[in-house]
Amino acid sequence: MREQDVRYVEEIERVSFTMAWAGRTFQSLLRRMDAECWVAEDDQGRLLGYAVAWWALDQAELANIAVRADARGRGIGGQLLDRVLESMKARGMREIFLEVRRSNNVAAAMYRRRDFVEVGIRKNYYDLPREDALVLRKQLN
Repeated sequence: MREQDVRYVEEIERVSFTMAWAGRTFQSLLRRMDAECWVAEDDQGRLLGYAVAWWALDQAELANIAVRADARGRGIGGQLLDRVLESMKARGMREIFLEVRRSNNVAAAMYRRRDFVEVGIRKNYYDLPREDALVLRKQLN
């Protein structure tokens, strides 16, 4: 992800999440030494999706991942996730965590196909609508 991508990322974010991150959040993440931000583009350079991960010590977190609505169902989210996993493993991370809405069956299935397992539930984690989050973890070593 580059600075010039942020406005497109912010558009995808607003459509994808009820509690969307602001563009300035992505801009600050681009400057952090403990975070990486990726984008997926089509052949014409149009932004299709993005992913954000950060880490501390030997644990990483997939903080955010989304694909433009008209580009979903083509494996782009999976490709972004695979890139995150590859990068975190190369950085020596032992495991990676994420939260996903209990009702988000499509995303949960994508994570489970990549050997994420449920390790907990965060009650009422999400707003609009209020919903529990499943906490998933994947061993990377």
